[in-house]
Amino acid sequence: MLKRIKIQEVRLGMYLQELGGPWIDHPFWRTSFVLEKKEDLQTLLSGSIGEVVIDTSKGLDILAEDAEAEDAEEGGEENDSDDGDDGGDTPAVQVLAKPPRPAKLVEKTTAAQEKERASKVLGAAKVAITSMFEEVRMGRAVDAADVLPLVEEINASVTRNIGTLIGLARLKTADDYTYMHSIAVCALMVALGRECGMSSEDAKQAGLAGLLHDIGKMAVPKDILQKPGKLTQAEYLTIKNHPMAGYEMLRSGRNVSRMALDVVRHHHEKVDGTGYPDALSATQISLPGKMAAVCDVYDAITSNRPYKHGWEPGESLRRMAEWNNAHFDNHVFHAFVKIIGIYPVGSLVRMKSGKLGVVVDHNPVLLLQPTVKLFFSIASQARIPIEVIDLAKPSSSDMIMAHEDPAKWGLSVNDVWR
Repeated sequence: MLKRIKIQEVRLGMYLQELGGPWIDHPFWRTSFVLEKKEDLQTLLSGSIGEVVIDTSKGLDILAEDAEAEDAEEGGEENDSDDGDDGGDTPAVQVLAKPPRPAKLVEKTTAAQEKERASKVLGAAKVAITSMFEEVRMGRAVDAADVLPLVEEINASVTRNIGTLIGLARLKTADDYTYMHSIAVCALMVALGRECGMSSEDAKQAGLAGLLHDIGKMAVPKDILQKPGKLTQAEYLTIKNHPMAGYEMLRSGRNVSRMALDVVRHHHEKVDGTGYPDALSATQISLPGKMAAVCDVYDAITSNRPYKHGWEPGESLRRMAEWNNAHFDNHVFHAFVKIIGIYPVGSLVRMKSGKLGVVVDHNPVLLLQPTVKLFFSIASQARIPIEVIDLAKPSSSDMIMAHEDPAKWGLSVNDVWR
């Protein structure tokens, strides 16, 4: 039975089905779990959460004296009432048919408006995924339901502004690559799923699959994952086994969809049949598998890794286009370019005006006319006062001429974009 109770009535041994308020403000990375540790109880009691939903079929109920105190309190309030309703049948603890769901956030925002919220989502997501993956490394079974609230938050951010969270997630460090890469692929999969015609629910499941796609890397020793030099043949084979390792992990988990199993196993398949682990041909790879291949590669090659620096987003898209016929499904890749933009957020571009700028917002309709933050003069070879221009506005007379490599100019664009 599900019950909503006051935070003061929570005790060790209860199964917490849902915590009050938005997931992103919770002190724990999962919202459904047995409360077993004293320190977790103290964290809960000292926080801002006022009530929780418990499942008495999976854990302890409230103490009898707490229920009696609730009844007495309810009775006292009713005796002071002037409305004549004795309320005798009103339960002290609210029994729920099912836990309430948070409201969906669908309003559109600019990149500037979304940046603070996206940063908060990323921070909470990093904690959640790091905790989950490390628990998996220690042998805990996966419960996909634990991270569904995280997928909801990522989906909401991508819905509000598609480029902001994806762009921020690209600014990962080599040390947290595996965790942040999973978050980035989740966001890309949600957006790409919608562009490929998936229903809202299927797009979220695609996001969940993206979040879990590299979970098999928890079977790989950290010294191999984070090795800065060239891998030995044996080390390469160990890493290459991560799709099958992840697939086996999820098979023994809970609440794992077929889509997630498929993506975890097949995100390294290629349409020409040279991928792994099953060497599937184009007609054998599912739509989610083809989507995952694109999203995984894009975030990987635009990110700094222990053994190499990431490529600029525009250059990455150009190279992916060259690999397209062998590696990616053509329809899926074109859909991906549409959601990311021909000039993805974070790209360094050369303008007709002779200035360099960083793309800070994507225009989903006018792909050649994003919003750009100008900061460098080619003529004077020096930084200039920042100017933000929306190339889609009729008043804009400037235009993008080409992608540029930041290394060519000795520039770091991340500090400008952020």
